[in-house]
Amino acid sequence: MMVIVGLVGRIGAGKSTVARTLAGLGAEVIDADRIAHGVLAEPEVVAAIAARFGREVLDPAGQVRRPHLAERVFGPTAAHDAALADLEAIVHPRVRRRIDERLETIAAAERGDRPTLVVLDVPLLMQAGWDGRCDRLVHVVCDEGQRRLRVDARGWPESQRLARERAWERGYRPPPPEKTLVVDASGHPTYTAEQVGRVVASLLRSP
Repeated sequence: MMVIVGLVGRIGAGKSTVARTLAGLGAEVIDADRIAHGVLAEPEVVAAIAARFGREVLDPAGQVRRPHLAERVFGPTAAHDAALADLEAIVHPRVRRRIDERLETIAAAERGDRPTLVVLDVPLLMQAGWDGRCDRLVHVVCDEGQRRLRVDARGWPESQRLARERAWERGYRPPPPEKTLVVDASGHPTYTAEQVGRVVASLLRSP
């Protein structure tokens, strides 16, 4: 039996730390960001991005320069919002298809009675409707000051940071309490890991 768990949380809340901890405890983690990076290397995607954003977003080898592309799609104007929507229209269907294929592969490989824990690490999980595919949700929360320090450490320009936060807020729906477990990732990684361990035990006990 496959138990699909979706990670929910703001940028910098600690979802990647929770995902790594879950993987260390035997969960199959599907990382949508990593999949998206692979999608950006597909020739058809590169061609579509160059046609929409210009060849200056490509490096000399013809690969997408992600920082250059981010400058085009994350910003304060309506043109930035439209550019982000266009990029998502190119990339997201391919990412969704790859995730669906991975879920099918995991389901086909299941053996025995022990549940297979599958984690969807998707940045806009609630906004994109992935919560409907999940049996349970793990809401990763964090002290706001600590979260901002983590986001600032990524080195994004302020306009990009605000645009990314706005993109996350757009269409966000709080996860339903009856389906959700909470992990506070504000503190020391050991404290986070202890919570994740309890979450895994609870998920594997669930009928």
